[in-house]
Amino acid sequence: MRAHVIGNVAVDETISVSTMPEAGASILGREETRDLGGKGANQAVVMARAGLPTALVAAVGEDFRAQTIRDQLAPEPVEAKLVALAGRSSDFSIIFTTPDGENAIVTTTESAGSLTLEEAIAALDTAAGDLLVLQGNLSEATTRGLLQEARRRALVTAFNPSPLQPYFVDLWPLVDIAFLNRGETQSLTGLSDRTATERLLQSGVRHVVLTLGGDGAMLASQGREIATIPAVATNVIDTTGAGDTFMAVALASAALRGVELDTRAIGHAAAASALTVSRRGTRSAFPTADELRAILTR
Repeated sequence: MRAHVIGNVAVDETISVSTMPEAGASILGREETRDLGGKGANQAVVMARAGLPTALVAAVGEDFRAQTIRDQLAPEPVEAKLVALAGRSSDFSIIFTTPDGENAIVTTTESAGSLTLEEAIAALDTAAGDLLVLQGNLSEATTRGLLQEARRRALVTAFNPSPLQPYFVDLWPLVDIAFLNRGETQSLTGLSDRTATERLLQSGVRHVVLTLGGDGAMLASQGREIATIPAVATNVIDTTGAGDTFMAVALASAALRGVELDTRAIGHAAAASALTVSRRGTRSAFPTADELRAILTR
């Protein structure tokens, strides 16, 4: 099985602040890191480091950030298929992080939102049973069209509905695996925790993973009892990229073992994300290939 991640890639600039700024306020901050980011790139890099053959399809502009993105992706084991868009700016994020590890993120999506369905499909080289991974940064037409194309090609689809868009509620019959946090499930279903996962299963999703922060995660699958997997205790420094690490490792763990998503995969994901939140940065905070190898053998 190969993973095909179609999403965004960005340059992340992390600024350390004592408190989050309020409207109209000017505060002092300190630049901590400038790193590769974007949910699509994050998930692709972590899956590839975990040993799952992974391709990333993402759009970039024609600017200095595009070269930074290429340079940052070059040493990674991911197959990067970057679509250069004339007259566009590459996407970037400004991340505010506080001493307690919480963050707020402002992200541009000009390039990701401009990637057409035709451009995305042209970059796909799939076989039946491969994994297609999507997030919420593409346009509605591209996201919906890719999920429909995945059904036609007999691909397994994994979807992380972030950032939230209203039309996501219509996509569940096309999604095999959904990864959401509490806020996202509340917004998309009007329900919380167990009842929210049950609603998503009724909507056609085969596996629902609900991340609960320090309370762990919940795995709900068609025909199985809902399982709760505890979080791994750690010293939280920076939560940037934790959700992407979690999703990527869970998918890689199951795929590498040739099984459907299970509690062992969620346990591996919890261990990997605990490493990510204990470090500052985005790509630089992700577990290394050696660390992931050790986790996945547990």
